[in-house]
Amino acid sequence: MAQLTCQDLSLGYDGRVILQALNFEVNAGDYLCIVGENGAGKSTLMKTILGLQPPIKGKVLTGDGLKQTEIGYLPQQTIVQKDFPASVREIVLSGFQGKCGLRPYYNKQEKQMTLDAIKRLGLGDLSRRCYRELSGGQQQRVLLARALCATQKMLLLDEPVAGLDPKVTGEMYHIINELNRNDGITIIMISHDISSAIQYASHILHIGESVFFGTRDEYLQSKIGKEFTSFKDGDEA
Repeated sequence: MAQLTCQDLSLGYDGRVILQALNFEVNAGDYLCIVGENGAGKSTLMKTILGLQPPIKGKVLTGDGLKQTEIGYLPQQTIVQKDFPASVREIVLSGFQGKCGLRPYYNKQEKQMTLDAIKRLGLGDLSRRCYRELSGGQQQRVLLARALCATQKMLLLDEPVAGLDPKVTGEMYHIINELNRNDGITIIMISHDISSAIQYASHILHIGESVFFGTRDEYLQSKIGKEFTSFKDGDEA
């Protein structure tokens, strides 16, 4: 059974439909990259999957033991968020807020899992540092550690390397790939970096004037895949 199923999904905002009749499934352990033109609805789709925005039509279903509260989310950062005056440990620990319910405190297990996530992301020496004092790459790792505290099953990542230099970008992709391959965490990632999407993803969802969903190899052989990868290669040349 699929972990996530989108059935006949139509998306939009302010009464305007930007994407319609979208159907795809994500299974446990998949690494899905969502690519396509700017304004095609990639971030709107992610918000709809998370339940932050209702679909105009259709359904988003979870299965295979996945609950809506077990989806970790790494959104694009705003300027205000980058200047947030809290410690690394406090921010990572806040990933458990959705699991606390009416309990007004974090328990011992959650605190230990916070320390484990901080160490896993190479942030052990920074746990007491103020978040706004960190570099962009360090901040992204903090937010990824926070998302890990919300789930051990599925991570949704919205342009996780945006604004990072090439070295830090490579490190982030490596960490995300390890979480997928070694920990079995399902990854759904929005990306404008088509070359890296093709390198790491098991599946591609391309949305825009045309829609494609399938494996990476199927995408590379498809008309839309050939056109988009050729266009991107030309951009980078």
